[in-house]
Amino acid sequence: MWTIAKLTCKEILYKRIFYITVLMSLAFLLFYGIATYFAAQEATAKAGRVINSPDFVIVETFFATQILGIGLYFATFITALLAILSSVGSIASEIESHQIDTLLARPISRRTVICGKFIGLSLLLAGYAACLFLGILLINQLIGGDILRVEITFSQAIKALGIFIVQPLILVAVALLCSSMMTTVNGGIVLIILYGISFIGGFVEQLGVLMEKTAMMNIGIISSLLFPMDSLFRKMTIYLFDTADNPLSFAAQGLFGSLSAPSNIMLAYTALYGIAALLLAIRKFTARDL
Repeated sequence: MWTIAKLTCKEILYKRIFYITVLMSLAFLLFYGIATYFAAQEATAKAGRVINSPDFVIVETFFATQILGIGLYFATFITALLAILSSVGSIASEIESHQIDTLLARPISRRTVICGKFIGLSLLLAGYAACLFLGILLINQLIGGDILRVEITFSQAIKALGIFIVQPLILVAVALLCSSMMTTVNGGIVLIILYGISFIGGFVEQLGVLMEKTAMMNIGIISSLLFPMDSLFRKMTIYLFDTADNPLSFAAQGLFGSLSAPSNIMLAYTALYGIAALLLAIRKFTARDL
């Protein structure tokens, strides 16, 4: 199993997609840092004009969390794309090219192949996700200044980091399931659409809670049950911004706040979702006629 994991890591590192993603991520962090710097300078320059205003605290919180929220949102998107593109063809592409025949000719079970690939992909993507998350957080803390810096405790950062790392692991498990059932292109399309549905449903649910519209809330709940990626993102922002069940706080957070906090039951469901996807991937790959 660990040999398969090691080979999977080497295979991903040899592909250009990983290095291109790393380079573009560095460019993204550079651009984000520059944007944060100039935004902080502008906010500091204008702070003296409104600092005595009763709305200053809400306005300051809004801009601070929006800047950090935008960075984390696109970091989540980049990590998800890398997870999908690097893992959705891990089984399907080898079946199409018949490379899997050489591997399965050895005394290795198909379950070992799936588990090894999951471990290898998860370790690589978890490391990438952690670096990207910490990069966004450090830029906010070091460059954001007194206006745009979000007050975050070490405990909050660790909890949010843990949730952020879990996201690509769930995607890898589902991607392996798709890869064991369909072609690389079809699996990628399915995953990207599910990912989009999840986040659109999440925004609809937050608006539904704010407007007290049951139908909109139900749409968000159904999308979370179908693909719980947005629930993880919302839980991460709650750990960072501490905005759950507070309408005024949610208004200050804007699109990246969360008025409807995912419960611990939802987190347990997400974990079981990933485990079930991995077990089903093993079953489908084992039963597949190559």
